[in-house]
Amino acid sequence: MLDKKVAELLNDQINKELYSAYIYLDMANFYADYGLDGFENWFYIQAQEERDHAMLIRNYLKDNGHKITSEAIEKPEYTYSDIKDPLNVTLEHEKIVTGLINNIYAAAHDVKDYRTMHFLDWFVNEQMEEEKNAEDNIRKFELFASDPKGLYLLDQEFLGRAYAAPSIAAE
Repeated sequence: MLDKKVAELLNDQINKELYSAYIYLDMANFYADYGLDGFENWFYIQAQEERDHAMLIRNYLKDNGHKITSEAIEKPEYTYSDIKDPLNVTLEHEKIVTGLINNIYAAAHDVKDYRTMHFLDWFVNEQMEEEKNAEDNIRKFELFASDPKGLYLLDQEFLGRAYAAPSIAAE
């Protein structure tokens, strides 16, 4: 049986991951309004990934005999003044999520819950990748998007992003 505090943090993280999905869906909608199909695609896929992260945690809790409780998902409150803003918000948000994962990991470590620590290793690596992707997107935008042709090519690159369901078992 999972430690009560660790289980509560994991259950709360389900909500945080779904909130992340909601933020990224909102960003996809923002870009759709600008006709930036590639940016829309990138964030729509990001929303799918975050939803999948929530389901991975849900399944872990279920498989370890913990009752799962669903909470309300907060409405995204971000407003954007230009098309770069969501990219900056993404990096800041992913840093927050990294902190949340680290807090759960620390709580599991404190009670010597090695199974949960092993489970969370995938999320630790995923957060490193998420922050790097956000930084790369900002860098590409700063390098290329000031030119309409560059923005078009970056949009086309983002349009090529394909969804792949995450699998902890593959790690």
